[in-house]
Amino acid sequence: MKTESHSINDVLAKNATSFFIPPFQRAYAWGRPEIERYFSDISRIIESELDSKQHDKLEHFFGTVVIKEEQAGFANKSVVVDGQQRLTTTLIFLIALRDSETDSIKQGFITQNYLTNNTSSFQDKIKLKQVTKDWEAYRALVNKTQPASGIISSAYQLLSKLINEKKRLSPEVNFEHYIMAIQRINVAVIFLDERPFKGEDPQIIFETLNSLGKPLTLSDLVRNFVLLNMESKKQSEIYEKIWHPKIEEILNDNTSKFFRDYLQYKKESSLKVVSDNNTKELYQQFKDFVENTFRDHNDFINDIVRFVKCYKWITTEVVNETISPNNINDKDLKELLRNIFHDIKAEAFKPFVLGLLEYHQYTIKEINLSDEILISTLKAIRTYLIRRRIIGLTQGENKNIVTLCPKIEGIAKGSISMFELLANMPYRLRLPNDSEMQIVLTSMNFYEGLKKYSKFILGKIEEHNTKVAVDFRNPKITIEHIMPQTMEDSWEVELGENFNEILKTYLHNIGNLILTEFNSEIGNKPFNEKKRKLKTSSLNNRLDVINRTTWNEQSIKEHQANMINWFLDSFPLPEQFKERANWNTQIIENNSFSPLDSDAGEMAEGNKPVELHIQVDVIKVNSWQDVFIKFLKYLKDNPDFDFGFILDNQLELFRREETILKWSALKDLIETNVDLSTRYKTFDGKVWDKVKELQDDLLFIHINISASYCINRIANVMDKFNMPENSVKIKLR
Repeated sequence: MKTESHSINDVLAKNATSFFIPPFQRAYAWGRPEIERYFSDISRIIESELDSKQHDKLEHFFGTVVIKEEQAGFANKSVVVDGQQRLTTTLIFLIALRDSETDSIKQGFITQNYLTNNTSSFQDKIKLKQVTKDWEAYRALVNKTQPASGIISSAYQLLSKLINEKKRLSPEVNFEHYIMAIQRINVAVIFLDERPFKGEDPQIIFETLNSLGKPLTLSDLVRNFVLLNMESKKQSEIYEKIWHPKIEEILNDNTSKFFRDYLQYKKESSLKVVSDNNTKELYQQFKDFVENTFRDHNDFINDIVRFVKCYKWITTEVVNETISPNNINDKDLKELLRNIFHDIKAEAFKPFVLGLLEYHQYTIKEINLSDEILISTLKAIRTYLIRRRIIGLTQGENKNIVTLCPKIEGIAKGSISMFELLANMPYRLRLPNDSEMQIVLTSMNFYEGLKKYSKFILGKIEEHNTKVAVDFRNPKITIEHIMPQTMEDSWEVELGENFNEILKTYLHNIGNLILTEFNSEIGNKPFNEKKRKLKTSSLNNRLDVINRTTWNEQSIKEHQANMINWFLDSFPLPEQFKERANWNTQIIENNSFSPLDSDAGEMAEGNKPVELHIQVDVIKVNSWQDVFIKFLKYLKDNPDFDFGFILDNQLELFRREETILKWSALKDLIETNVDLSTRYKTFDGKVWDKVKELQDDLLFIHINISASYCINRIANVMDKFNMPENSVKIKLR
């Protein structure tokens, strides 16, 4: 590696050099703030030149450009590893300057010196080959044709406007001044050595660099890891023919999630959810996996492309491609995938189902998963999930379901069923049996307690009873309360003297609910009027209502019993699992977890903490706010941790600046918003009016947070301080 200082003019004006921005790099991204700042820097250089009082004329440092040079015949090709935003902006500026001139000699000077190169192998002899997304627009500008609208043309229009305004307001500024300014804009050019023993891997360099300060996504890092070490022609070929059209263009914003779920499936273990805080950690795991598993990057590309269509079926709500050549099976599979991943939104099963679909779409070890087994497996997953959601269970799914991936081969062979796997999980991951479901459904607030799933459940009950699909996602299909939420006199008579108690007990119970197409039309009308309207409905579940002469407590209980039985039939268990304890009674569960666990948020919600373990210390706690306060207090009191860093980086760590405040600042906030007075506590757990002596530098911590938010804050601090996963544990009651 060698670093040289050059003006950006010297870099771009090299006659025997063409520049190549790898096609997978980020597209041009500078907007008005960056461009106006760029033009301001040029203007300041010119003003310095025109100021006769200034003897030391101003120059400007423009940052770093990282280049890996390749030989291309008699010419050089410089692969731009980093700095493409700076180079592109300068070239667009020069194009705008060229087009603002009427002198053909000046126009030709810019085109011949900066924009084109007779030795260039790129189209139209253009000197700098832009990324794929920007190439046509940039090429149009160089060739003086109209570019398509977009960020490149917007940058050109803004720079043209700024040049013309400068010409109007400062007529003394001319063409030569702008060229002089370009000659005084300096960059540090880092040339990478291609010899491998020098250790100057361009991918390693790339991993340390950001574009415009924006963090690299997992998708960015994986893509560049796979392609960056290839020769530039090979990079273009693979990116434009395989990577972009067969991965990124299909998955779009889901590409990073895909890489994580692919890796979870392959490693058969849980990984953290992708976030800005853990991207590089996940990337390192991904990189290690690829290097230890595949002979070369081409083998990896061939493998991963196979999974893209399967993942698209998981993440796309309405799938248009064919999953099965059998039309009936194809329809069933699409609906089941939609139920699991869009109606129930079960993230934990993505890696597992990705594996099922691999065995279904391809022959693996001479095994192919049949339509029938795949459908029955997905039905079992749907039943497992919706039964658990009704009971309010999600704990442990993200961390443990992925460990079932090694069993997919047995499912494909038919040697084990999905229900057998799910019924052998630990207690908190149990498959609820029929008795547990009956007890919960009898007493629960079905309407409000299951807002996310109630229409889905009632729609599937209707579908099971009629064997006809119900468009329960249609907003015109709603849930109707037979006994209305707002009572009128006729309903008090209908229900009898205990109407208040009946209303309180059964209003939102499954026994008082049906699906209907005209909820707003029947509202709180008397029961007989509701029945007349319901007779015109096409939905089958109305029959259990309209066949009754009255609607009272007994009617509700009978409808409740029917609805529960229909639910159990719609989301059924095999006979042997209906009443047994569907969990592994031999497993002793650990009721503690780390904030860095992939399912930590799920573990926290709905549970009460009793102990906070930090390294060898055990600290008693009685609430989640207590956990957060005592975690911070431990770090503040321990000289091994830089508590000042936490104070200075609160927005990054806690997503709000005012998480930890001195009393001098808090009292000003309380004066403008008295509600904040109970939302901050000292390290002793006291609100401000319970503190005997209020010193200006006394610290208060914001504690008005949920359990999962508390866990997220602690996890962010642990990540930043590189605290091992097992260094902090929270024990639950």
